[in-house]
Amino acid sequence: MKLLTVETRQYLQYYHSRYQQVEALGVELYVLNGEGTEDFWPADRYRLVGGKNIDDMIAVAKQWHAAEEFAGVITFSEAAVVAVAAIAEALGLPGIGVEAALNSRNKLLMRRAHQKAGAPIPGFRYVTELAQARDAAREFGYPVIVKPTLGAGSHFVFKCDDEAELTERYEQAAAGIRELFWATSEAEGVDLGPNGLLVESFLDGKEYLMEAVAWDGEVYLGSVVDRITAEGGTFDDDVHHAPTSMSREDLAAVHEVVKAGALAQGLRRGVMHAEVRFHRGKPYLLEIAARVGGGGLDEIARLTADHDPIAAVVDVAVGRRPDVRHFRPTGTHITAMCLISEAGVVDRVVVPEEVERSDRVFLLKITARPGDVIRRPPDGNTILGFLGTTGESEQDAFALMTEYASKIRVEFR
Repeated sequence: MKLLTVETRQYLQYYHSRYQQVEALGVELYVLNGEGTEDFWPADRYRLVGGKNIDDMIAVAKQWHAAEEFAGVITFSEAAVVAVAAIAEALGLPGIGVEAALNSRNKLLMRRAHQKAGAPIPGFRYVTELAQARDAAREFGYPVIVKPTLGAGSHFVFKCDDEAELTERYEQAAAGIRELFWATSEAEGVDLGPNGLLVESFLDGKEYLMEAVAWDGEVYLGSVVDRITAEGGTFDDDVHHAPTSMSREDLAAVHEVVKAGALAQGLRRGVMHAEVRFHRGKPYLLEIAARVGGGGLDEIARLTADHDPIAAVVDVAVGRRPDVRHFRPTGTHITAMCLISEAGVVDRVVVPEEVERSDRVFLLKITARPGDVIRRPPDGNTILGFLGTTGESEQDAFALMTEYASKIRVEFR
């Protein structure tokens, strides 16, 4: 079986491990990049368009499809969700459709779709100037959240506790989104909706992440992960634990909320990464992305819930119902984290053999390469990679993870 995967703008080697997982499932994977390097993938299965114009990308995909007869089109990149929907549509292959892709990509369109369907969401306002942001904050009450409509990875997402902080963070976010990789990497020639900022009311409870599947009107939460980060003014220092600590009653409520949001966005058949936060005892939608979660969330799902998000991507792409069930934990405890450093230009990242060879490390992915620029808030949110460990309990796994993380060293140029 041949599948086509797309990146509108090549994101280093970040998705290579995902591509290798797809091929391990018996798929012959072909890669189409809008912008990128020549030697990204084996030459006989790689095409570089040389630009991000959607018509040009579709033309190359059509020509290639005529020769190879792809069974489906996939992506792991947030910035390619809309492009993949358009390409799949043009090739007559299964897809979520461009409208659902737009609702799942642009946070303003997503919020409007949720609002129209009556799904529970925080209060929100689209703002184009600081005075509007201040008015929204006065209406909602502090703290408030500032976030980009076309963001990803928590870049330029800020919690603001008062007007002075809102003024500072608004200006930083408004400047930052002009060059934000995820916004500038979108396909050209597609109306993506407003590229700007939202001000949202703050939700004060715990946050949970789901790898989910929508299939013919039903939504399956394949895995559920607790976000256990000690929060501050930014949302970049992600630490997770699985299986979830949620009660059955709360889990059922979260399922209904995610289902309502997915249907509101127009997702009938697709993989999803959903984020929910509680507020005064009830779950509210943060977002539902039409792709699998990043980092090691796929590995966490397999280990702690016996759910394979990558296999689900392949199945959905060819119009086949994935082997998915409602959430059922395996009983394995893990904690996982983003590896955070100071800002700078990376010379090398040193991982001790003790960490590299540990049988309790299930996730060790160093994404930073020599020469990469690490940006930290308020200038960006670049990380070194990911680390995850297993344990008898959350506390046991967390203690080992933090010990090992302290032994990983980054040297800057």
